[in-house]
Amino acid sequence: MIYYIKNMVCNRCIMVVQDVFNNLGYPPSRINLGEVETSNSLSQVELEKLNASMVSLGFELIDDTKGRIIEKIKTAIIKMVHHTQEDLMVNYSNYIASQLNRDYSYLSSLFTEIEGTTIEKYIIHQKIERVKELLVYDELTLTEIANQMGYSNVGYLSNQFKKVTGITPSHFKQIKENKRKPLDEV
Repeated sequence: MIYYIKNMVCNRCIMVVQDVFNNLGYPPSRINLGEVETSNSLSQVELEKLNASMVSLGFELIDDTKGRIIEKIKTAIIKMVHHTQEDLMVNYSNYIASQLNRDYSYLSSLFTEIEGTTIEKYIIHQKIERVKELLVYDELTLTEIANQMGYSNVGYLSNQFKKVTGITPSHFKQIKENKRKPLDEV
């Protein structure tokens, strides 16, 4: 049985969710961002117990079809932006449609209806969070970050960064707090 989990955004999330399932006696046979597969299906009481444990850690079982689709879209974007070393010069609409095996216009309309923002804006916000992370690491130049993140030039990255955050990337680098949002809040 496959269970869909909201707010799984990284490898640590996978470890935490796996621990929850194991500790409750429901060992997963497979686990990925946003999905956990078990050999046996869980009763309603077991699902409620599982969800209560998950919610206390910032996760949640998704029990409706639209919610599952939205979470799959988010997971596909997060994987591409945060967990791949590939060049991000991709056509996101084609990428998302191929990952979910659905028509992009349907996915886009559903995402906007449920989330109140467009997929494009969500991608931009994810990319800016990744740029913040790379700026904090201080291992790459802004030009290298722009190239890695699929921006045509530093100016375009800087303009988009300022539009989203209100400050320039160089100013962000100087700020001591360097506050980044958790990915599940983007």
